[in-house]
Amino acid sequence: MTGHNPSMYVTGHTRRQPSIRDVASAAGVSYQTVSRVINDHPSVKPATRERVNRVIEELGFRRSATALALASGRSRNVTVLTANTTHYGHASVLRGVEEAARKAAYAVGVGVLEADDEQAVAAALQRAGDSAGGLIVIAYDPVGVAALAAVDSEIPVVGVVETPDHEPPPDRPWVWTDDHQAAYDATAHLLALGHRTVHYVAIPSSTCRLSARTNGWRRALEDAGAPVPEALQGAWGPGSGHEAGLLLAGDAEVTAVLCGNDDLALGVMRALYQAGRSVPGEVSVVGFDDAPYSAYLTPSLTTVRLDFTGLGRAAFDLLHGVLTEATPVAPHSAAVPELVIRESTARPA
Repeated sequence: MTGHNPSMYVTGHTRRQPSIRDVASAAGVSYQTVSRVINDHPSVKPATRERVNRVIEELGFRRSATALALASGRSRNVTVLTANTTHYGHASVLRGVEEAARKAAYAVGVGVLEADDEQAVAAALQRAGDSAGGLIVIAYDPVGVAALAAVDSEIPVVGVVETPDHEPPPDRPWVWTDDHQAAYDATAHLLALGHRTVHYVAIPSSTCRLSARTNGWRRALEDAGAPVPEALQGAWGPGSGHEAGLLLAGDAEVTAVLCGNDDLALGVMRALYQAGRSVPGEVSVVGFDDAPYSAYLTPSLTTVRLDFTGLGRAAFDLLHGVLTEATPVAPHSAAVPELVIRESTARPA
């Protein structure tokens, strides 16, 4: 049962997707057996189930979420609510959700949150609720936080959040990365190189409190007995980083800068270049997120790698556990960041 390929299913010059009967024929079973495998029916022998699943994978058979919902009697839809679909973190979380949902034969819809006022959030939640299934809310900004808090208690939901300062409700699992430790480690790396202190350009926080990244940076400086300069508040994009970089470039005491994301670091590096200050010869720069372009800048960017895609997969897995009641749902799930050292950091001159 090997070597199957969707290209074998050709009518005239038109390639078609393999059907459930194609899978049955290739696996040597009835199409009813294939249907039972797809719907996780317990009456299928393990060896048969394994053979059918292998053929499904080899043929590239696409299981219809609508058909599965009709067969199982439950919705196989998930809606992701987010205020942004273009920023690297948000988009990568979406990708992870879609990857995990596809494997489980769930359909994924996306609802864009346009404003954080109560009426707009309620309208977005109403639209998402109309599709049934469960919700995943990306709460990296105030509108996402407002939406997550407003979800009806009867709707299954998982939040993708900033590092929280308290445990999530037991029936409302969250996923996050340990931004506090990541910022601490990045700051400690710069101090270990010999920099007297580290300046910080922050991304916006999803709440009124200081973000975990800001707190991690500050804690590392305090633990080392280093001066704690005032953090510069940035936005999300490189333009904001450029503005902050121009301010920092004018201060000869600045030799190390930690940025709240890679876009800010990109802007800071451009501003330093325009001011005639070399990276890393005069100023070391560290980013956050490990966006795809970070390894290809000149110099390549030292940054914190965050597995946003894995975070999206974890969010779907938690929600899937709630929807199917198949496995106990953990109160939270955290992804471990990794400091990736490249060319933009060095010992101070």
